[in-house]
Amino acid sequence: MEELIDKLCAYHHPGVFNPWSEYDVSCDISPDAPAIRCQQLREYLAPRLTRARIVLIAEAAGYQGCRFTGIPITCERMLLDEHKQIHADVILGHRGQRTSRPDSAFMTSRPQREKGMNEPTDTYVWGAIVDNGLDPRDVLLWNIFPFHPHKTSPFSNRTPTDSELADGLVYAKALLSYCRPDIRLAAIGRKSAETLQNAGFPAIAMRHPANGGAGLFREQFTRFSR
Repeated sequence: MEELIDKLCAYHHPGVFNPWSEYDVSCDISPDAPAIRCQQLREYLAPRLTRARIVLIAEAAGYQGCRFTGIPITCERMLLDEHKQIHADVILGHRGQRTSRPDSAFMTSRPQREKGMNEPTDTYVWGAIVDNGLDPRDVLLWNIFPFHPHKTSPFSNRTPTDSELADGLVYAKALLSYCRPDIRLAAIGRKSAETLQNAGFPAIAMRHPANGGAGLFREQFTRFSR
């Protein structure tokens, strides 16, 4: 696992933020933010890497989620026990730490400043895990491009380029090498599905829950997880 995290930390590319090794003074709470995110990823992966029976791989880290938690498809309010449904115990076993800066000029709402960032897609995915009665340690979440591709503003997301998806595939392969041989693999969204399938991985494609896809995603996940 440490080799994987070291490889993640080493990645740098224009227009991409690396949550585990980069510090942004404009929106990170302190220079310790990357180390906090590394530790939270480490604690998330430790009980799941060799145990999980399902891996869900979405597209990329977003500014409302992994950008500040260091954990794929997971937002700050979950780690800070400020989320309505998902609590830190099911993710880390304890309350996590905030790395977003409450007084950042990019914070657009009072809830963001007071409770941390919230990501709807993360809520749909974790909600499906919990609502189906799964042990959260049996499900491993990842992104095919694990870093945060952004536009001019750090509080923006963009679709990864083909070359970035190819870069990300290297980390997905490294992650899967730690997993049990009978792992079941699903991709959330077209980009993730195409990248994995073109590389020869038997990934089941699921509808991305954004833009009206939440209902279909939940149906597909429920069928897949049984």
